[in-house]
Amino acid sequence: MLDILLVDDDVEFSDVVCHIVEFLGHNISTATSLKEAHQWFENNTFDHVLLDFMLPDGSGLHLLDHLKTIGQSPKITLISGHPSVKGILADMCEPNVGHLLKPLQREDLELVLNGPKKAVKKAKSSGIVRHFGGLIGESEPMQKLYNMIERVAKTNANVMLMGESGAGKEVVAQAIHNASQCEGPLVASNCGALSKELIGSELFGHEKGAFTGAIARKEGVFEQSNNGTLFLDEVTEMPIDMQPNLLRVLETKKVTRVGGNREIPTNCRVISATNRSLTDLAQNNVIREDIYFRLAVFPIDIPPLRDRKEDVPLLAKAFLDQLNDENGTAFSWTAAQLKELQSYEWPGNVRELRHAIHRAFIMSDPQTSDITLPDNLESPFSRVNNQAAEKPVSAGQTIEEVEKELIHATLDKVQGNKTLAAQMLGISTKTLYNRLNAYGGIGEYK
Repeated sequence: MLDILLVDDDVEFSDVVCHIVEFLGHNISTATSLKEAHQWFENNTFDHVLLDFMLPDGSGLHLLDHLKTIGQSPKITLISGHPSVKGILADMCEPNVGHLLKPLQREDLELVLNGPKKAVKKAKSSGIVRHFGGLIGESEPMQKLYNMIERVAKTNANVMLMGESGAGKEVVAQAIHNASQCEGPLVASNCGALSKELIGSELFGHEKGAFTGAIARKEGVFEQSNNGTLFLDEVTEMPIDMQPNLLRVLETKKVTRVGGNREIPTNCRVISATNRSLTDLAQNNVIREDIYFRLAVFPIDIPPLRDRKEDVPLLAKAFLDQLNDENGTAFSWTAAQLKELQSYEWPGNVRELRHAIHRAFIMSDPQTSDITLPDNLESPFSRVNNQAAEKPVSAGQTIEEVEKELIHATLDKVQGNKTLAAQMLGISTKTLYNRLNAYGGIGEYK
């Protein structure tokens, strides 16, 4: 725990910084001027000073001279509001004086206060190895995945993660970021959750007044992830007519905010993710070929859980350990229960396994150490998919007819909820709409 002094006359900014610093577990005091800062140092010492460059009664640099005079040498991080000022300060100050630019992100403060997180290939917790800080599994498919992560982490190549829903694409993205040991943060954005009108603002930012509701300037995720990693989940769900804007940023490494005319340099590795197959990408016109080659410089296939069943007991133990730690309980697995978990196919992958364990944990008696598994591990989604798969197919039916029956049966099961139906079918909502339009059946499910 550090004792920190923030010297800044912007009260709103100071409130935000205080909240973040306290969240990170440190003590913080504030001063709004050089005079107040001098008063703090009369009877106190601090480990770190966050110091605004421009104060009401002079430059923050004067405090550096004062600290030398009184013989105190806390770590100093100067704060300024413009990149050009940061460059000037770097030339004027000693090498051990840090610099930050407003607006600050939590990751910026965490980096200067706690230091960079060291990427460790293996970290043990309760006897379970977590590779690159988060990945669990010792199977052959996972060993191949670890090898690819190690190789790509040494470069700045863009990565496309391909795998089924629930297989752990965001955890793999975090692992690549950890292994890269880059200075900047990991920033995640879900392209499938954004409307066409908002995706430009989310990715590239906007200027105040750029559109109705733009009451302040906003940095896009490319700017936020500068010198770090940008994770674009469901990238293949981005509207096709927005993709040229993304291509331009990938090629030039510069963004222009919506409503702005100034190009802003950006430097980040882009990790994208999709649950679509390569065949789907090529046939259904969901991503431009030039975008694919820019994003998938190093594609990685993430194995589904059914292809690494020997990892299920490790994952089950890790998830239960976490729940025990959070709730002060002492549940444990029996060998028979782990075997039962290992024998199930887990169509929803690691996400479904975690959900099943959490459900079992809640239903178990906290007065004992016995965990109670449900009679049937199958989720509602898996049950509907299995029922659809078991429906007999008549000889002579076309693929289109079979597909149409499957889609309609799934929609009937979920009372026409297209988002839920798409998840159960393992396709995007956009693809489901395209199929319904092709079969002329969209009107039934409006």
